[in-house]
Parts: sequence; structure tokens; C-alpha cells
Amino acid sequence: MSTPANFENSLPVIDPDDAVMLLIDHQSGLFQTVNDMPMTALRRHAGALASMATLAEIPVITTASVPQGPNGPLIHEIHENAPHAKYVARRGEINAWHNPEFVKAVEETGRKTLIIAGTITSVCMAFPAISAIADGYKVFVVVDASGTYSKMAQEITLARVVQAGAVPMDTAAVASEIQRTWHRDDAGKWAEIYTRIFPEYQLLIESYQKARAVEHDGEQLDSARG
Repeated sequence: MSTPANFENSLPVIDPDDAVMLLIDHQSGLFQTVNDMPMTALRRHAGALASMATLAEIPVITTASVPQGPNGPLIHEIHENAPHAKYVARRGEINAWHNPEFVKAVEETGRKTLIIAGTITSVCMAFPAISAIADGYKVFVVVDASGTYSKMAQEITLARVVQAGAVPMDTAAVASEIQRTWHRDDAGKWAEIYTRIFPEYQLLIESYQKARAVEHDGEQLDSARG
């Protein structure tokens, strides 16, 4: 029995060739209100999303809410890690999807899969996610790259966006789904991204490198004896 051509597109998985990364309101002032996760982890994860989008050649669109005010500017890692990112200035709209230029930037990519992370989770991530779903987009929300002021707020928001049709994911899962395989020339760069998502991964790399070095030394010793 043959699989319909559009079957994979209907699955809740990320197709890198159809995806757009929306990084919304990751601002230094707003980060000071985050209490559902360590601010340093949120910052690493947001930067990691930008890096993986660059590796996979996924368009990135960013925006900020009143960056000249107390919300502060976007953290610098996002545009440093994704120099191809397009920034869209808003005119006071709380929901980024209410800004016509933001929606236009998404539409111009010609893609229909959105990977969304934003601070504050219950507003900056949730509002555009729900609006985009209503407009026919497939939406993935990255929960641990979106921060909010309490764990309760995070849980309520997660329930709301799932009910609306969004697929919740964590940053490492997004990386793995986009990467797809270690059999690729840039595998080392993907490994480096994982060390930023969870620094403990660096220990895994170091133990692997040590084992490889011991194996190599053993092969050289056997060769010398032979």
C-alpha cells in the first residue's frame, strides 16, 4: 500500500525545508522576570535555536516589544548566532501576529511550519502561536526557550496552546528533529549546540574523545609490536 505524498506533511514533525524560526521578545529586561527556569538556561536555549537555524538554513524572524523601554533590547546571541535573521520592529502590538509587517515576513518565506519561542511564554509565545494556527500554520512551541514569571503560568499556557493545536517541544528535541542524522559534514557543529542546550553533554563528548584516544594509542602500540 503506497503512502500518500502529503502524509509526512500532515504529521506533527518538523520539516526543515518548510520551517521558519520565530524568536519573539527575548529581551534582557523581560528575562529578569523569568522564574520558571534559570535565566541562564533560557538564554542558552534561545541562542542555540538561532545557531541550529543557521546550520539548517532555516529562516529566522525576530521582533521585540518596546526595546527602548524597560523590556530592554534583544539578547545579542540571537542575531550573532543567526546573522541571516530578519528583525521586524513592532508599533506597540502585544501579539506579534497583529503586526502586518511581521506576518508579511513570515508569508514571504513561503513556508508553513513555524517554530516559535518567546518571552513571556504566556503572551509573547502563546498569542502569535494561537493566531498562526488559526491562519493555517503548523506550529511547534519551544517551551524551554520561552520563559515566564511562574511555573503555574507555564503549565497553564502549555495547556492552552496544545488545546489550540500547537505541538510543544524542548530545545534538544528541536535540534535532533532538524539535524536528523549524525552522518553529515557539520556533525561537530551540532554536537557543540547540544553542549549549550545541556552543558553535561560536553562530558559525553570528552569521554568519547578519551576512549578514541586510548583506542588509537593501542592500535599504534600493536602496530609497533607487529
